[in-house]
Amino acid sequence: MVPGWPAVLVEGDVRLRPLRRRDQDTWMALRAQNAAWLEPWDATSPVPVTGPRPSFGTFVRTLSAQARAGVTLPFAIDHAGRLVGQLTVSSIVYGSLRSAAIGYWVSEHVAGLGITPTAVALATDHCFDALGLHRVEINIRPENGPSLRVVEKLGFRDEGVREKYLHIQDRWCDHRTFALTVEDVPEGLLSRWRSRTVG
Repeated sequence: MVPGWPAVLVEGDVRLRPLRRRDQDTWMALRAQNAAWLEPWDATSPVPVTGPRPSFGTFVRTLSAQARAGVTLPFAIDHAGRLVGQLTVSSIVYGSLRSAAIGYWVSEHVAGLGITPTAVALATDHCFDALGLHRVEINIRPENGPSLRVVEKLGFRDEGVREKYLHIQDRWCDHRTFALTVEDVPEGLLSRWRSRTVG
């Protein structure tokens, strides 16, 4: 059994739960409807990929295998019982680093409703508490205003620019790295986010 997986994390109308093969129709529809909103930020392969694209079932099986290996946590983001996006905890490393990275996307029709910050707070606390990690980072294109607002709202620390960090839209792109360590949020990130939304 992998620590912290499978997991269902809930705060109000926001729920993180394992991505499943039966999510295919809704997931595919959301991605198609949000192509212009999401594709500028989607990672691409620097090596030409030949043949058909993997099926959604293969995509989920691959993520599930990585989850069983303890290196990735592939969450679906539900809002009010409906799938609206995805959050993935990846690059999970233990040893002397004990770190992970979080990536996410949500449908444009729910952007700005506090769903993504809540999901990130849930996942960050899960990394610190259930996985025993020390550091969580989020890497964002400097041009991605909506994602930058998420880390700003949550109080992630800006650690600077990583030049040509990730291959996106057929070129190597700079990213800004934002991070928190467990010492930064002794009361938990979700608790801090709650206090900011109430305040």
